[in-house]
Amino acid sequence: MGIFNFFSRDKKEKLDEGLEKTKSSVFSKLTKAIAGKSKVDEEVLDNLEEVLITSDVGVNTTLKIIERIEERVAKDKYLGTSELDGILKDEIAALLEENNSGSETEFTIPADKKPYVVMVVGVNGVGKTTTIGKLAHQFKKAGLKVVLGAADTFRAAAVDQLKIWAERVDVPIVEQGMNADPASVAYDTLQSAVSQDADVVLIDTAGRLHNKVNLMNELSKIKRVMMKIIPDAPHDVLLVLDGSTGQNAVEQARQFTKATEVTSLALTKIDGTAKGGVVIGISDEFKIPVKYIGVGEGMEHLQVFNKYEFVDSLFSKTE
Repeated sequence: MGIFNFFSRDKKEKLDEGLEKTKSSVFSKLTKAIAGKSKVDEEVLDNLEEVLITSDVGVNTTLKIIERIEERVAKDKYLGTSELDGILKDEIAALLEENNSGSETEFTIPADKKPYVVMVVGVNGVGKTTTIGKLAHQFKKAGLKVVLGAADTFRAAAVDQLKIWAERVDVPIVEQGMNADPASVAYDTLQSAVSQDADVVLIDTAGRLHNKVNLMNELSKIKRVMMKIIPDAPHDVLLVLDGSTGQNAVEQARQFTKATEVTSLALTKIDGTAKGGVVIGISDEFKIPVKYIGVGEGMEHLQVFNKYEFVDSLFSKTE
């Protein structure tokens, strides 16, 4: 398939390395699933179903993939097990395509939105603040002027951590310290961004899920206040999830999508886990595009998620 041949070598190598644990796990399970079989039959499909579910793809998404493969088996009559990798690759890419995941290749923003406002949500510990710092680095590297807003005022550590990232990346930050009104911080951030003619604004928010009503009210208030400065802000509500937690990340996505409108996803810590299949399941279940993927500790390890690169890395055999 020609579309799998145009990747940036350096980015692709980082992605290959980051998905190594998931890939090794999937391939060892696939090898067992087709052992002694030359054609894809009911037993192989049953085994494949188990492979996908235990790789954290999720039950509903797995059933969709199996159904698609069954249709191909019905058409082809004889489908060899040697072709299974390629078929899985095609069907997963098609599924991500339907959910509009991975349609970008670079860190870009819409030309008609300035400043482009991203409100970042997610529970504590998933890598939310780190993701904001790495995003700031990538946008700045792309030639864009970035402003950070420290509206996670529930934890002093969150404000301090974002200040460290602002210094590290060398971008301005607006903060009022712990226990300040998050909406007030967001308002000041947007005012500052407009006066500085900034291109991108990244607003960190508190990640408390134990009281969804409070969270919902707080995020709604932040949105209302930002709209006083920029009527269509925020342009993106980015939910950060820890990919290494597998189905727990799915549950967090479920809770956050009930609390606020989420328009895109970032999956972190994919490199430390064999649960990389969760990217596919989350994209499919919530119909929210996966925009970024974290495959390592370094600043360059936060990548724009590209579906073709992802499935190619997931199913390319290590020589």
